[in-house]
Amino acid sequence: MKKRMGGSDGNSSADESGAESQSATNSNVASAKSSKPRNSSSISKDKGLDEYAETFVIVNERPVDDISLDFFYKPHTITLFAISVLCMMFFAYVRNETNIEDNIWAGILCAVFFFLIISLLAFPNGPFTRPHPAVWRIIFGCSVLYLLMLQFFMFQNYKTIMNIFYWLDPKLEHFHINMEKEYGANCSDLSFDRIYSTIDVFAWGHFLGWAFKAVLIRHAGILWAISVMWEITEITFAHLLPNFVECWWDALILDVLICNGLGIWVGLRICKALEMREYKWASIKDISTTTGKLKRVVLQFTPESFTSIRWLDPKSTAMRFAAVCQLVIFWQVTELNTFFLKHIFEMPPDHYLVVGRLVFIGLVVAPSVRQYYTYVTDTRCKRVGTQCWVYGAIMVSEAILCLKNGKELFERTQGINIVLWLITQVILSVAFVYGCMLWHRAQDKYNKSTESPSKKGKAQNADNSPKHEQKGKKSPKKSPKRNVQKVE
Repeated sequence: MKKRMGGSDGNSSADESGAESQSATNSNVASAKSSKPRNSSSISKDKGLDEYAETFVIVNERPVDDISLDFFYKPHTITLFAISVLCMMFFAYVRNETNIEDNIWAGILCAVFFFLIISLLAFPNGPFTRPHPAVWRIIFGCSVLYLLMLQFFMFQNYKTIMNIFYWLDPKLEHFHINMEKEYGANCSDLSFDRIYSTIDVFAWGHFLGWAFKAVLIRHAGILWAISVMWEITEITFAHLLPNFVECWWDALILDVLICNGLGIWVGLRICKALEMREYKWASIKDISTTTGKLKRVVLQFTPESFTSIRWLDPKSTAMRFAAVCQLVIFWQVTELNTFFLKHIFEMPPDHYLVVGRLVFIGLVVAPSVRQYYTYVTDTRCKRVGTQCWVYGAIMVSEAILCLKNGKELFERTQGINIVLWLITQVILSVAFVYGCMLWHRAQDKYNKSTESPSKKGKAQNADNSPKHEQKGKKSPKKSPKRNVQKVE
C-alpha cells in the first residue's frame, strides 16, 4: 500500500522507521551502560539492610499473616472521621456547661479520645496482632499519654499533684498511708489463724503476677533471680516502706516458695503447653456450625503462635550477657516504682488508680519485653522497638517523680543500705545470669554426648564401606550405565 501511495509518503515512513530504530538503539546502549553489574559488596549490603529493616518491621509493626474477615482489616478512615466529628459535635452542643469542673473534665476526655483515634491510625502495633492490631495501637497510644502525664507532673509541686488526685477522688483526702495493714507483727506466733490472716487478696496477686511474668520472660533462672532479689529489695527498703516489713516465714515460705514459686511453675507450664500446641487457624467463613464460629471468635484472643525463648546461649556475647543482667535490674526498679508511688502519693492498695496502673503496666510490658528480647538476641535487629523505648522512659520518669516528691521520705534513707543494695543487685544479677549460661553450656554438652554414639556409628559405617562405593557416591561424572550396574 505504501508503494502505491507514492514516493513522498514512502520516504517519510522510512525516515520515521529509521529514527525509531536509531532511538531504540540509543536507548538500548544507554540502558546497557546504566545497567552495569553492581559490585557484590553493594548487593550484599543492600540485602543486609533489607534484612535489618524487615526484622525491625516484624518486631515494631508486625503485619497480619492470615486475614479471615477482610472487613476488620480494611482501612475505614473516612467512616472513623465522620463518626468522631459527629460525636464531638453532639456532646459539645448537648451537654450542660454551667459547671467549670465538668467542662474541664469533658475537654480532657475529648482530647484523649482524639489522641487515641490518631494512635489507631498512625502508631505501630508492635510485635502482636491478636486479637487485633488496633488494640495494641491504642495501648501504645495510652502509654504515650501516660508518659506525657508524667512529664506534666514532673514540673508540679507535691501539693498541686495531690489536689489533682483529690479532684479525681475526694476520698483520698481522708486516707493516710499509716492505715495500711501490718505484716511484720507477732512473728513468733505460728498458729494457723496467724498464718491464715496473712493470706489475703495480695497473696493471690503475688501468684497471678508471677504467673504473668513467667509467661512474659519464659526463663526459670531469670525468674528465680528476680524473685530472690526482690525479697532482698524489700529487706533493704523496709525502713522506708512499712508494708515491706514481713516475718521471716512470710517472706521466705509464703512469698518466695509458695506464691512466687507456684506462680512461676504454673506460668512455665502454660508456656510449655502453648509451645507444644499445633497452630492451624481456620477461617470463620469455612466453619459451618454456630458453636464452631463462637469458639473461633474466643480463640481470636489467644496467641497466633507461641515460640520458645532462649535469652542465653552457650556462646552468648558479653553484650547479650550484660543486657540480660540489665533486664533483671530494671525489673526491680519497675516493682519499686509501684510501691513508692503508692506510698508517696498516699493511696490504698485496692484503689482503682493503683489497680488500673498495674493492669496498664502489664499490658505495656508484654510487647516491650518481646521487643527487648528481639533486640538482645537477634543480631539483625539494630534498633529497639518503639513500645520498649516508651516504657523505658515511663520507668525512668516514675523513678524521678518519686525522688522529687519524696524528699522527706528519702531524707530518712540509710545510705549504707542503698549502697549495699546496689552492689548486691549487680553481683547477684551477674551471678544468676552467669549460672544460667553455665547451665545452658552443660545442657548443650549433654545433648551432644547423647547424640554422639549414633553419629559415630554412621561415621564407622561410612569408613568400613568399600572405597569404590564411596567414590561412586562422591563423583558426579559417573556414566548412567555404571550407576545402573551398581544399583543392580
